[in-house]
Amino acid sequence: MAEFDTIIKGGTVVDGTGMPRTRGDVGIKDGRVAAIDGLRSSDATTVLDADGLIVAPGFVDLHTHYDAQLYWDPWCTISGWHGVTSVVIGNCGFGFAPCRPEDRDRSMLSMTRNEQISLEAMQVGLPWDWETLPEFMDSVDRIPKGVNVLGFAPLSPLMVYAMGGYEVAKSRRPNSTELKTIQRLIHEAMDAGCAGWSVQRLGEFSIQPDFDGTPMVTDLMSDEEGFAFAEVLRERGEGTIQLTYAPIGKEGLADLFNQAPVLAWSERLAELSGRPVLHNIVQSADGFPEMHQGFLAWLASCHQRGLSVYGQGETNRNFQQFDFTTWNGFDIAPAWKAALMGSPAERLANLRNPEMRAAMIADRPWLMAIEGLGMKLDNFDVVSAGGAAAVEPYVGRRLGEIGTAEGKDVLDVMIDLSIASELRAEFRSPLVRVPNADYTAELLTSGHVVPGISDGGAHSKYFVGGTYTTDLLTWLVRDTETLSLEQAHFALSALPARVAGIKNRGTLTEGAPADMVIYDLENLKQVPEGIYETVKDVPGGDWRRVRRASGYRWTLVNGQVTFTDGECTGATPGRLLRNGRG
Repeated sequence: MAEFDTIIKGGTVVDGTGMPRTRGDVGIKDGRVAAIDGLRSSDATTVLDADGLIVAPGFVDLHTHYDAQLYWDPWCTISGWHGVTSVVIGNCGFGFAPCRPEDRDRSMLSMTRNEQISLEAMQVGLPWDWETLPEFMDSVDRIPKGVNVLGFAPLSPLMVYAMGGYEVAKSRRPNSTELKTIQRLIHEAMDAGCAGWSVQRLGEFSIQPDFDGTPMVTDLMSDEEGFAFAEVLRERGEGTIQLTYAPIGKEGLADLFNQAPVLAWSERLAELSGRPVLHNIVQSADGFPEMHQGFLAWLASCHQRGLSVYGQGETNRNFQQFDFTTWNGFDIAPAWKAALMGSPAERLANLRNPEMRAAMIADRPWLMAIEGLGMKLDNFDVVSAGGAAAVEPYVGRRLGEIGTAEGKDVLDVMIDLSIASELRAEFRSPLVRVPNADYTAELLTSGHVVPGISDGGAHSKYFVGGTYTTDLLTWLVRDTETLSLEQAHFALSALPARVAGIKNRGTLTEGAPADMVIYDLENLKQVPEGIYETVKDVPGGDWRRVRRASGYRWTLVNGQVTFTDGECTGATPGRLLRNGRG
């Protein structure tokens, strides 16, 4: 019998702990790292030649929404294509359990706008062999998985379940009896293996609303509700809180940039729970050093005071690519949210309505936050005419250029082209924020910020965030040399595993599960470059935008190869990580 199942020979091993890289071999036995280096005379059933390649721990993606997609895509692509071997679902308080049978359609509807998962895909793809959250966890345990999966207990369905349905939960806040029920449900969820709880709290003017444009159930929750749920984690002595919180009120952008309430609530949750809080989001942008430096000073202060508050960093260089049939990227602006509701026919009618159009143009000040970080409306490109001959002359041009030539506001240009193409003209934004490699490296070397955010499984009609791992390695390590390989792999694997309570993963150490990526740094890239590919691989005949990767030679999950040179092997060795173990 061979000494090892697999030997990875002659690679540059970056183990994720922060220790310096070494040149050597890695032996795998029974799905675990059995030995590192000293293996040149050893034999194995399979030998992978890693000469000239980086051998590192698989990436841990803390912020995904693969709760539905993992039922029809065991490898959770896009993340699986980009070296991710463990994902966390149930973020932002969103999920499908607990859920009574009569609430299933309504539960799925709640994901159709803010996460852009089609109702038809969920109706076809979800087995609904659960009602409670423990039953959902058992369902995830049963299905084939190409990645490891950990889940938060999402507060929105917990509230709906405890309060007797959506109608009640959307009409008022939970009373004291219902709060106790929700606490009990969190206990049950964590007994079943959940990693803690998650919430989105974006207020009355939520930019990630329900299917009908109203706030999500948790958007209007109070400080005290969060404190009650934090008590559950203190009582248990385990778990993490993931929160997406921004106080967006009727004053709009003034409130969006008022971070004091956000920071205070995060601190108090960390204090009351005694557990890590994953604060969404922390970001940097060129020209605004005070933004990320202020966050870093606050995070450092929290840790100095014994509060385990971590930032979920938006570190990806990315853009939006969309048409108006499905887009909701301007939901921050009330008139745009109202106009782009409903079916494509309803949306088109709204754009043709002079009063509604005037309101959309008047809502320009609401878009200042988007433009302020670098996504200038003038710099949106027309990338496709959507089959409309009248729009073809505009393809390849920028909205600002067209507006200047025709004497129009850029928003008028965008609306006119959408109407002329019956909403099928396709646009591409500039990068969502102007990147600065030094600023982003400051976030990641602080030890307090986890890279991302992928939002994998969500927003797939216009945004591809699951490429953040590849972007980080190519941009910050290879091209700008602002991060070392050691720093990058600690941030991509060991740190997120620690924050989420994933045990014994995130590093290449003897005895650890063999979750690994083996890649060619010099030739690593996103495919296609500069644009997204549209593929029709979603249940019910639906489509999504994707970006694959080139340069990952092998990805291994629990010792089995799941991807070779970007091609899926069909292996499904992933596990449900109950309470981070498995």
